[in-house]
Amino acid sequence: MTSERNLRMARLLVVALAALAAPFVVMPLGSQMSYILDMSVIFCIVAVALNLLTGFSGQVSLGHAAFLMVGEYVSSLLTLNLNWSFWIALPLSAVVTGILGFLIGLPAVRLSGNFLAVATMGFSFAVPELALKWSGLTNGSSGLMPLRPALGSYVLGSDQAYYFLILACLVVQIIVIKNLLKSRTGRAFQAIRDSEIAAQSSGVRVGYNKALVFSISAGFTGIAGSLYAHYINFVSPNDFTVQDSFLFLAMIVVGGLASIPGSILGAIVINTINQLSSSFGQYSIILVGAVMVLAVLLFPKGLVSLRVPPHARKPRHSSRGSARVTREVESPDVP
Repeated sequence: MTSERNLRMARLLVVALAALAAPFVVMPLGSQMSYILDMSVIFCIVAVALNLLTGFSGQVSLGHAAFLMVGEYVSSLLTLNLNWSFWIALPLSAVVTGILGFLIGLPAVRLSGNFLAVATMGFSFAVPELALKWSGLTNGSSGLMPLRPALGSYVLGSDQAYYFLILACLVVQIIVIKNLLKSRTGRAFQAIRDSEIAAQSSGVRVGYNKALVFSISAGFTGIAGSLYAHYINFVSPNDFTVQDSFLFLAMIVVGGLASIPGSILGAIVINTINQLSSSFGQYSIILVGAVMVLAVLLFPKGLVSLRVPPHARKPRHSSRGSARVTREVESPDVP
């Protein structure tokens, strides 16, 4: 047990050192690599949020591109129109997007699988059109130009400085979600994923928890949208489309469902391939699709499964574990 813990701590230390050293290694290679690195970390936030919804809760969403757009517009409008600080706009982006996610999750609680995916995909189509038509607020196709945030008199103008801001947000997100998954609410999410009927019979409020996980996932995606807006310094209705929602889904499938490290690995791999292949135009999405197909065929549990030898990998679920989860959620005060 001690050796496993030491190995886990050693892996965490290596990952932390790699994350801290990344900008000093990658960014001297050029502006394109700086952009890929920063965008990869932003998309890590989106992928972890989506995996909470899909991998840990069993709800398929193709609407996270729209949540990303809502986050970037909320932050941009608050800082430009109301002259509010970025440090206030950032959490408010999460709050507004989280409320919207809860409202979208309410009618979606009766849906599952492909039906839920189609319903959320409609949201990804609607938000860009709304941003384009509501030009009095969003400035239409001319877009908005939010500024980089500042700490006192120091402006986070360089890609390197902004990288550490994004990384800090990702670390906070991971800590929050890991603790959430260990809580009674997190266990309720996973019980719903395994069987809605069994979860409901155990006292879990299925409808409320499905809407709640939508809200939490959307809120974190809104944070990513705010970070993106102030990184690019330009927001327009064409920033994210339903195609990006498919990319986000590809990230968690390639990396590994129900895995936070898998979300991060998948986001880095898919975003890097997508950015480097952008010179191929419309064929870049074909390349990403081919990578996704190969990854699913070769690594059905995602790239994250490479870290543990097959003979040493323990089954994720067992009858004893399922019974324990059922007992833990068999409480009338479960959310």
